[in-house]
Amino acid sequence: MPTTPATATQDSSKGAEEAIMLELVDENGTTIGTAEKLAAHQAPGRLHRAFSVFLFDEQGRLLLQRRALGKYHSPGVWSNTCCGHPYPGEAPFAAAARRTYEELGLSPSLLAAAGTVRYNHPDPASGLVEQEFNHLYVGLAQEQLRPDPEEVGETAFVTAAELAERHAAGGFSAWFMTVLNAARPAVRELTGTSAGW
Repeated sequence: MPTTPATATQDSSKGAEEAIMLELVDENGTTIGTAEKLAAHQAPGRLHRAFSVFLFDEQGRLLLQRRALGKYHSPGVWSNTCCGHPYPGEAPFAAAARRTYEELGLSPSLLAAAGTVRYNHPDPASGLVEQEFNHLYVGLAQEQLRPDPEEVGETAFVTAAELAERHAAGGFSAWFMTVLNAARPAVRELTGTSAGW
């Protein structure tokens, strides 16, 4: 299996590549082991810990990202602000803050837990499977974005109505609506009822 930037990191001092490991969990979210990232996503998928971040501007618009075309999983599709996997033993909150900065060059001015959701979403294009116990976070984006082009192809701030139009046209990650719907109570608390979420 070829190694990609998404599945390995380069250790320049040794000239060797190290596999990225994920934390496997049971149905209650209790850690039960680890697995290499790509192996955990191969059908039928192994249940692992993940996180999803939803950041909003001061007008209550959601920051979306279109995943870079070079991503090994769901390339070129729109999704939530940031999503990913904690390293084994890393707190999901810390991982969410870390990856938001790594992908978007942005440190949220507020980041709050918004519950968890468990799902199983196959990706028809790649044949990979998202079997995830996902920790959800909502927050505010008040800094200039500096996206990493290897991770992010494009960004957009959208209202609830604009998102509905975009989503109806297609081109979103398989998990997007599942994680958004699970986070909606916290999103409404953050943005207020007038934002329409």
